[in-house]
Amino acid sequence: MMRTDVFFDTNVVVCAMVGDTLLADRSWTILRAGGTVSVQVLNECANTLRRKFSFDWPDLVEAAAQLHELCDVIPLTEEIHVRGLALAERYSLSIYDGMIVAAAQLAGCTTLYSEDMHDGLVIDGLTIRNPYAAPG
Repeated sequence: MMRTDVFFDTNVVVCAMVGDTLLADRSWTILRAGGTVSVQVLNECANTLRRKFSFDWPDLVEAAAQLHELCDVIPLTEEIHVRGLALAERYSLSIYDGMIVAAAQLAGCTTLYSEDMHDGLVIDGLTIRNPYAAPG
């Protein structure tokens, strides 16, 4: 059964697709264990791969299909929006990071893998982990 207690931020997914070997390998290891993403992550990933890394359409569709195979996908909802705004204000997150945290919480996840949020921060039972940080 796929692990669903973890949520992946966009940067982890993008790193799997285009990161240097060490980061990409680490990203694929945790992605292959399964987890959850939101439609926001799918959209941000597609936009980044297309705009910054010039993925052609077939490669972009293939990347999305790989992610769909590995992860549960939750839709964007008004509840995520409302909670995300409150979390962004309370924890000084960007609006988009607030939405990611809200989606992870509402999906029942306990770990959020993100490279660009505060490693170790606990937000209402959700722990943010940088998967590339050195242990200890």
